[in-house]
Amino acid sequence: MPSLVTSPPQDLRHPTIDTASKMNGKDRNLKSQLQRRKSQAINTEGLCFEEMSQWSHSLERLLSSKYGVKIFQAFLKTEFSDENIEFWMVCEDYKKIRSSFRMPSRAKKIFKRYIQAEAVREINIDHKTRDLIRGNMKAPTPMCFNDAQRIVYGLMERDSYPRFLKSDIYRALLDSTSESTKI
Repeated sequence: MPSLVTSPPQDLRHPTIDTASKMNGKDRNLKSQLQRRKSQAINTEGLCFEEMSQWSHSLERLLSSKYGVKIFQAFLKTEFSDENIEFWMVCEDYKKIRSSFRMPSRAKKIFKRYIQAEAVREINIDHKTRDLIRGNMKAPTPMCFNDAQRIVYGLMERDSYPRFLKSDIYRALLDSTSESTKI
């Protein structure tokens, strides 16, 4: 997954800390924190400003990008709503199943994880849609989760996606790819 490239906060860029011999314990701790942040930085290699700027045109464009999906998912984790993108992606994979033998077991797993009341990763859908899908479980088809997927997509499009476009995550990545095109 690409990681966020950020510069350390001003208070961590101390001009008087030159060598390890001059550092007290607190300063060494700050330096190790900085090094950890750098090692955890997202690799933006492969990401370009043009692609990222296209993400702001629509959620569909964002989700059609492999980096876009991963970055959006990371953002949704910060909002504690990553079950939405997870469910959407699982449904996209489910629709590709061609084996009539695998479809019922996969549908049951999806239902149990995301749809049933009190599910581990329960998505926010109305009871009518939940009941419709429960009925679909008797004879699952590639489209049996379409209504729930449409609802979840709408939630992401109206709520999470606009916040993502204003988020520090997106802005920082956009700025970092913008800077690399200027060089």
